[in-house]
Amino acid sequence: MSSAPSVDGRRFAGVSNSGDGEVGRATIFDYHEADGLVWAEYAGGAVRLGRLAGTRDGDVLRFRYVHVSTDGTTSSGRCEARLEILDDGRLRSHESWAWESRPGTGESVVEEITGRT
Repeated sequence: MSSAPSVDGRRFAGVSNSGDGEVGRATIFDYHEADGLVWAEYAGGAVRLGRLAGTRDGDVLRFRYVHVSTDGTTSSGRCEARLEILDDGRLRSHESWAWESRPGTGESVVEEITGRT
């Protein structure tokens, strides 16, 4: 059973990224969740348009992502993320990712934001 609430309707932004990741502080994710499925749209910074789709098992999200960078290249990969509840009730996601369309792996953190459109 999950201890973190649903990610449905929550907005996240990049906090940190390692390796050759393209998600940064300007990248905004709009999450959806229903019946064990998770999906999101994202854009900002180096990412012009992105989508992710996957599943949730407790506090772990497993998904594939695909996006178009601002330079017009397309990329795809896979990610496993662990949700954490912050002291103020917001969610933070600790992510381990790997490109599938090119070499590279990394770790990133995205955090729920409020009051930002």
